[in-house]
Amino acid sequence: MTRRVDGPGPADGVPGRGVIGAAAGMALGFAGWFGGFGAFLVVAALGALGWFAGHLVDRGTGLRVFLDSLVGRRP
Repeated sequence: MTRRVDGPGPADGVPGRGVIGAAAGMALGFAGWFGGFGAFLVVAALGALGWFAGHLVDRGTGLRVFLDSLVGRRP
């Protein structure tokens, strides 16, 4: 499935992955600059958890279904 982009802006009004990556990079940079390496690690870990949760929501998969698929159980 492809999206048609008519203008220079993001497709369907949704920011692209580059914009999201840049925002995450800036957040990590500010955390590292003002809070030190420990704050950098905390922000990176919470960002990874947020990405994971968003990925599950986008796929329509619940956490229990995902964990069951990891261990090989079938619903």
